[in-house]
Amino acid sequence: MPRPTEPAAQAPGVPPHASTTHQHTCAWQAWRDSAARIVPLAWPVMVGQLAVLAYSTIDTLLVARHGSVDLAALAIGGAAYITIFVGLMGVIMAIAPIAGRMFGGGQHLAAGEQLHQAVWLALALSVPGCALLAWPEPFLRLAQAPPEVAAKVSAYLAALAVALPASLLFTAYRGFNTAISQPRRAMRIQLLGLALKLPLSTLLVQGVALPGAMFAGLAVPALGVVGCGIATAVAMWLQAGLAWRSLRRDALYAPFHLTGGGLRRPRRAELLAQLRLGAPMGLAILVEVTGFTFMAIFIARLGNTAVAGHQITANLVALLFMASLGIANATSALVAQDIGAGALERARRLGWHGVWLGSLVALMLGGAVTLGRVQVVGLYTPDPAVAAAALPLVVWALLFHTADAAQTVAAFVLRAWHLATWPLIVYAVAVWGVGLGGGYVLAFDVGGGVPAVLHGARGFWIAATAGLVTAAFAMAILLTRAPHMIRAGARQPS
Repeated sequence: MPRPTEPAAQAPGVPPHASTTHQHTCAWQAWRDSAARIVPLAWPVMVGQLAVLAYSTIDTLLVARHGSVDLAALAIGGAAYITIFVGLMGVIMAIAPIAGRMFGGGQHLAAGEQLHQAVWLALALSVPGCALLAWPEPFLRLAQAPPEVAAKVSAYLAALAVALPASLLFTAYRGFNTAISQPRRAMRIQLLGLALKLPLSTLLVQGVALPGAMFAGLAVPALGVVGCGIATAVAMWLQAGLAWRSLRRDALYAPFHLTGGGLRRPRRAELLAQLRLGAPMGLAILVEVTGFTFMAIFIARLGNTAVAGHQITANLVALLFMASLGIANATSALVAQDIGAGALERARRLGWHGVWLGSLVALMLGGAVTLGRVQVVGLYTPDPAVAAAALPLVVWALLFHTADAAQTVAAFVLRAWHLATWPLIVYAVAVWGVGLGGGYVLAFDVGGGVPAVLHGARGFWIAATAGLVTAAFAMAILLTRAPHMIRAGARQPS
């Protein structure tokens, strides 16, 4: 028997390099197998989320041409809405890893029950969410918004308060479809919502005189940013209605017994299980997103031009992020299904392949945008001052986006393992501490001595990038330990 420091002897007649070649072949085959499972689920999620992001993109493009005051209101109001929505959405999205495990283990009835309970959770969380949107004074004070901007922010968020319950209900539908490897149904509905949102936002933001003699003298007023909120509310309730119709009529859902007898009563055990996993998930997503959205609120103190440049860059990065989010959702769902089926080693391998795939795609997309940043920013605004404010920030897109993709996919995979508390701690330190706290110090030269080149919005983006790099390394360490931190996939969510 060879000593531990020596390589094992080759089999007779086998070339010395054959073992290494075989290992490389197996590794490549494993990569191909993982990609073949991830990509068919990732692209519908990506397209659906691009449709959602297109809401913000459409609003940004329309409002940027309407006026800088409305664009500043969109940046502040959008930051407030996202802060509230994503935290609540994260709680509801616990249905994906929980129902995914049940689906992987063949427990269709139990998986269907999770959707009923997620609906109750969405309705309950809509109450505090709508209240915060209807009374946004804390966000306005934090942003130190001037009166003309604050008035527009309040009206915009009032419209989004109407949209929130529909958005959360659709989140439950989308999470369930992801769990059972059917994201295309949610994607189709999201595209239909976008098909309504585009013309409706254009009409309400810009206004138009109604044609024909019978409408003489009548017109739809130009509502600016408020029109964006109204259009979003209409589109989101359309999506919620189409989702309900799909659940009732699509034969795909028959094995889950979703619609017989209407909405089932709340069940304490299932709701607590979703909350145990969903609460830290929601808080983690809230920490991550508020680290980004509060950048907009603080940058608003630097003036309308600075916050407009940040809004363009933020929207661009969010657009790139949709590819990473699709890969993260798909990988997490498949890992959860493998855990439910008892294939823990396959789940571990697939999770890592998803992280590397997401990072590679992000690197390519970020590189392309960095090289073409002048042309890309030109698509957003004709204002030279706003473009000049945005271009230095876009330079950070490559590293920022790559680190963001890596940590996002890893965090989603950890949720499939029902590990959510440790990622929350990572986000609090990396995103709030390094990113937001460090950005505030750099941007506003706290304590003095910060070089001028790091002041302003650029300081926030540099610190945010450092925070995401920190999060990516920490999530990778947690992912390495994940299979050892649960017991055969049966541990309670933590």
